[in-house]
Amino acid sequence: MARILGYIATSLDGYIATKNDSLEWLFAYDQIDLGEHDYREFIKGIRTIVMGRGTYDFLEQDGSAWSYGDQRVYVVTSRPINKPKGVLETRSDIDSLIDELRALDDGPVWMLGGGQLQMTFMERGALDEIEIYIFPELLGGGRPLFPSTGFRSSPKLIGAKALGRGCVRLHYSFD
Repeated sequence: MARILGYIATSLDGYIATKNDSLEWLFAYDQIDLGEHDYREFIKGIRTIVMGRGTYDFLEQDGSAWSYGDQRVYVVTSRPINKPKGVLETRSDIDSLIDELRALDDGPVWMLGGGQLQMTFMERGALDEIEIYIFPELLGGGRPLFPSTGFRSSPKLIGAKALGRGCVRLHYSFD
C-alpha cells in the first residue's frame, strides 16, 4: 500500500504564494542546503505525483521542461488537458483516486502543490505524513498553506529541525 506524503514550503505567516501567485520569494532560497531534506533528495524516492489543476496550470505556464518524466503523474481536474506538458493522467473523483493510489505498491505518492488538494486528502484521512518547510518571510497575504475548511486534526510531530538561512522543517504524521 502506497504512503501518501506532503512536502511543501510556506512563509512564516502561512502563505505558499503571494497574492499574484508568485513564488519568487521562495526561489530566493533555491541555493539553500537542506541536506538530507533537500527537494532533490526527496523527489528521488517518489514514484507517483498527484497535483491539482491549479498547480498543473502553474507548471504549464512555466517555461521549464516537464520535471516528472520518470514518475507517474495524476492531475485532479474535471476539465480536459488538451496538450499536456508531460505524460500524465487526469482524475476527477477524489475517492476513487485515493483507492487507486492506495493500491499502488511501487513507492510513495507525493501531493505536489498547494494546500487545497492536501486538505482534501487530510479530510478523507488519506494523507499519511507531511513535511512543512517554514521560511523566514512575511508575505502579508496570498495563497494560504491550507484553506480554512473547518477540518480539525492533531497530527503527531515526528521531528523538527532548524536548517540554513532560518528555515525550519516540521515533519508530522497523520497515522
